[in-house]
Amino acid sequence: MSEEIMSLAVRCSFYKDGCKWMDKLKILQPHLESCAYNMAACTECSAMVARNHLKDHRQFDCPKRNTTCEFCGGQFPGQRMEHHTGRCQLEVVFCENKCGAQLQRRYINAHMMNECPKRQIPCKYCSKEFIFDTLQSHLHQCPRYPVCCPNRCDSAKIAREEVDKHMKDACPSSMASCPFVQHGCKHRGPRYTMERHLNENTKEHLNLTCHVVRRQQKQIHDLRAQLDTLSINMDGKLLWKITDYASRFAKSKLEDEYELRSPVFATSRNGYRLQVSAFPNGNGSGEGTHLSIYIRTVSGENDSLLRWPFIHPISFTLLDQAEDGLKPSHVKECFTPDPTWKNFQRPSRDVYTLGYGYPTFVSHVFLKTKNYIKDDTLFIKVEVDCSKINNII
Repeated sequence: MSEEIMSLAVRCSFYKDGCKWMDKLKILQPHLESCAYNMAACTECSAMVARNHLKDHRQFDCPKRNTTCEFCGGQFPGQRMEHHTGRCQLEVVFCENKCGAQLQRRYINAHMMNECPKRQIPCKYCSKEFIFDTLQSHLHQCPRYPVCCPNRCDSAKIAREEVDKHMKDACPSSMASCPFVQHGCKHRGPRYTMERHLNENTKEHLNLTCHVVRRQQKQIHDLRAQLDTLSINMDGKLLWKITDYASRFAKSKLEDEYELRSPVFATSRNGYRLQVSAFPNGNGSGEGTHLSIYIRTVSGENDSLLRWPFIHPISFTLLDQAEDGLKPSHVKECFTPDPTWKNFQRPSRDVYTLGYGYPTFVSHVFLKTKNYIKDDTLFIKVEVDCSKINNII
């Protein structure tokens, strides 16, 4: 039975690794001792390697093999050779900047720093970095590159980006306008001549400046007039508040014809302009005994479009500042201008007219009754009946 078993046909134990041997079981062991696919120990490093790979292992993989560097000829054990490979200073390699140069590794760093056309290098003027072979092109447009003044003045070289500013503000050879150009001086010449021009034309520049000041004063006056126009009442009504009445009354007793004038008001934006006058110590027949009050027309921009004389009803009301709960006793006077009165003809800008009103509007005695004066203040309301005024706009 044993003989039959030993005579059975079997495959090599390493048939999966590629061994095609197949024979009787009894000769399997002798085959394994010489099978190329069986494992054997490397005599140098003791590593277990298939017999058919043992030669390659000893030549290429064994860490204790002796190898020779193809570049420098040095002899190295396998492990040291792996470290040496890629570091040999005599190996010829390509420049890492991809300039195409091939040099021994020992020279490559110096080449990349000092010779390589693709090396990074800073511009010594603006400090930005560029590839070496593009630096020359950059210098033609570098904003900090020093250039000469186009006027060839004596200034040291100037950064390219500062040339325009130098030409405009500093170059003595640049053409410049007189500092008084906005005042009307038309002189223009090299900047180095400007000081002489200023010294020789002081009087002319002063005259130009005075002219500008006069023009500006007129503009200020016109603007103030426009502002005043915007701030006045334009509905034919005025509430005139007279403060510090006691001191004003005392002053009027010491000064003849002491007059208080109200803000100007209007019947509409483009309508008649009017102004009220008050004489605390009286005027005319009311002098020394009464508060006198008058109204006059004031010259306006649209007078030529208005109908003259002014003939619209006007009322004055002295307001009683009654306490809460008490019925006020206002004092009211009304009149309608007569077309024949000179006071309400078209006004002149140059002639002041007193206007028309009531010299005996309210007596000083009556004024002290009620609450016409309260907190040293009195109020006078003036109204124009605008119902029959045809507005321009």
